[in-house]
Amino acid sequence: MRIKNINGTTDNTCQCESWLTHWKRYSGQSVPSYCPVDGCLEKELVGAHVQKNGSGDSRWYIYPLCKTHNASKGQSLEVSGSWEFVSANVAETCG
Repeated sequence: MRIKNINGTTDNTCQCESWLTHWKRYSGQSVPSYCPVDGCLEKELVGAHVQKNGSGDSRWYIYPLCKTHNASKGQSLEVSGSWEFVSANVAETCG
């Protein structure tokens, strides 16, 4: 699956401790041991704001990525399909 990180989301907040906590709480999954981007072995992850690339779905999601890939705004990334996408719309989750 391909995703892209979204520009301009730094000011978005929710009631969770962090966006990674938000992802963990609403995905029902444990945080991955490594960044889900193909070939990445980074272990320190954050909850990144992403969109599914090329799917016609323009909604924003939270997805675990390493800090390096979280900083790659607009770049298309190939990720594992094993991890859930959690809505970044806090009205649907922790609002």
